[in-house]
Amino acid sequence: MTLTIDKETDFIIDELEGKYEELLEQVVNAALDYAECPYEIELNILLTDNENIHKLNKEFRNIDSATDVLSFPMISYETPADFSGCETEEDCFNPETGELILGDIVISLEKAMEQAEKYGHGAKREVAFLAAHSMLHLFGYDHMTEEEASLMEKKQEDILQILGIVR
Repeated sequence: MTLTIDKETDFIIDELEGKYEELLEQVVNAALDYAECPYEIELNILLTDNENIHKLNKEFRNIDSATDVLSFPMISYETPADFSGCETEEDCFNPETGELILGDIVISLEKAMEQAEKYGHGAKREVAFLAAHSMLHLFGYDHMTEEEASLMEKKQEDILQILGIVR
């Protein structure tokens, strides 16, 4: 697995300082196992703040506000987490490494901290939740309907339960 984690903000979450990489790698691996992904993957995660994620949200989604997490999937799925279609798509894999190019995740640490305080749990749980949520988007899941949202919520909680990260 090639997991690149960049932090482009001075915003600090004390309980996670120096531990972002370990936490995110655990969530990514748990999500990959949960989805039964049969490939080694390539994934980029950017940790940022509200100002920068606001700019990205406006540029890519035409929404003029900060958000907690953005997902940029590189794969189109017939059915969520059905990786069988990747075999026939040449651009799904990095030709140098053979890894499945899953996509990019952008997390606002500032928004994660705000939400952790709002929902009454720790920042570790919130960052892990946002990473799990985004991984599911990269697997083709969405929450546009009530049924999709319910399924996605269950899967997010399942991934966090596997890691022992609970409210």
